[in-house]
Amino acid sequence: LAAALVGSLFLSSCGKEKSQSPQQVPQEQTAAVNVNYGISNPWDSLMPYYSVSGSNYARIIYDKLYDRLAYVQADGTCQPRAAERWESADDGYSIVFFLNQKAAFHDGTPVTAQHWVDTITLVTNPACQTLGRTTFAGLAGTDETGAAVAGEKLGVEAVDEYTLKLTFKTPTTPEDFLLDKNREYYVLPTHLLEGTAPEDVMELALWDEPVGSGPCKFVSETPGSQLVLEANPDYQLGAPGFDRLVITVIDKSNLLTSLIAGDLDYYAFGGNVSVEDAEVARAAGLEVLEGTVPNSFYELMLNNETIPSAAVRRAIDLALDKEALCLHTAQGLGEPAASDLTPGTGYDSGLTWARNVDGAKALLAEGGYDGRTYTLACTANRSGLAALMQQELAEAGITVTIETVDSATLFAGMADGKYDMAIASHTPGALPLWFTESRFTADNNLFHVAELTPYTQAIAAVKGAAEHDERQARVEELQALLAGERPFIPLWFGRTLHVQSPTVDGIDYPSSAFSNENVWDWVYRG
Repeated sequence: LAAALVGSLFLSSCGKEKSQSPQQVPQEQTAAVNVNYGISNPWDSLMPYYSVSGSNYARIIYDKLYDRLAYVQADGTCQPRAAERWESADDGYSIVFFLNQKAAFHDGTPVTAQHWVDTITLVTNPACQTLGRTTFAGLAGTDETGAAVAGEKLGVEAVDEYTLKLTFKTPTTPEDFLLDKNREYYVLPTHLLEGTAPEDVMELALWDEPVGSGPCKFVSETPGSQLVLEANPDYQLGAPGFDRLVITVIDKSNLLTSLIAGDLDYYAFGGNVSVEDAEVARAAGLEVLEGTVPNSFYELMLNNETIPSAAVRRAIDLALDKEALCLHTAQGLGEPAASDLTPGTGYDSGLTWARNVDGAKALLAEGGYDGRTYTLACTANRSGLAALMQQELAEAGITVTIETVDSATLFAGMADGKYDMAIASHTPGALPLWFTESRFTADNNLFHVAELTPYTQAIAAVKGAAEHDERQARVEELQALLAGERPFIPLWFGRTLHVQSPTVDGIDYPSSAFSNENVWDWVYRG
């Protein structure tokens, strides 16, 4: 990596400073023990409720400056963070959080339940220029946009100084709430906002040098380029084992190169690396470990309007050799899928997958397939995968033609009904409805399902089940409906490879997929 790109941007982790512009890093950093952290895209705001993109690149920054209620691990379990523990209340309509009494803002002010109440009251206020307010739409007393409804009681309450209570419109288990919303809930220093009108909050200079209660404190920023943070010695879970965290934006293709060269100690998210680049990392003496939790889900989107027969859609499912497709793309780091339920998250569809070409042919006859040619859309990097699918479908007598487009055109074409099929991938979640809930609605009927009611009712039944066993039963009912109708085809779940930092211990690599990193456990060892 060219010195002009990296050499002038980073502080050496052993406490010696490389050639550095005073505008980039203050002089007092020269004696600090620094962890150099790479990220391939910049954050767009340092105010967590004012991110235009709402991207994980912004969330991974907020995670360090501001505190969240919990720490979400890769397997879907939640550990204490701002809250020491939590419990369900009011027949599942409320969650009570018992806050860590050691938590404090970076100015020394203790974090109380009232800070959380004031934060949520502020960002749900229609006059506040909040971005991403729909995060709060599940709270009682809000409308579908997440804005507080005049005259209704907002579902947030300080039971006492360190006990926070959230109340929802529908029964909500603590684990589901945290898995779904934890990365969107941050406590703000509302004691510094007194006297500021809600409509003026987002314009405050405070967000240029923010005061949070997270494991790191703000030091300086070069917008779009570099952010310098320092360890919060008073963080309730423990002080990070470094002095400063220097976060620098670097082109994705140069992240591994910088790690090998020693210019980086780690890069987001989890030091992920491709199979090919993993060999480069190993050759350079770095350790590479395989992730244990899936980080990608591949599906074949179907247009249920142009492929109206469930029998034909099921035939397409049986005709595909998912194991071969997974091997083609994931190169051994994945497993074929019979459903959209993420493996290892405690929910099971009760379904299994097996290719059956003869069964596919029988279903085609049953569904009245007339030999028409379907259009299969894919992005350029998946053209080889699409060609393999085309070959497998042809073995069952299904004809497809491939159209290569960019991602935006692909999704727009599916929404408009232009394509019959399209290959897509997603980052999976631990909740049983992570994939289905948003895809079977009137305003996002991407699969062009003629009658949504059976799906919406089955999804509502899952959401309304408070206990795990009951929810598992409702999940199986939903998955049986999906298997019978096959509005989309689950292909496989893939895992990733993580390059281990050669200089920092204690990193929880897989959990970075939830846009949180356990920096309080990081220890720089040089």
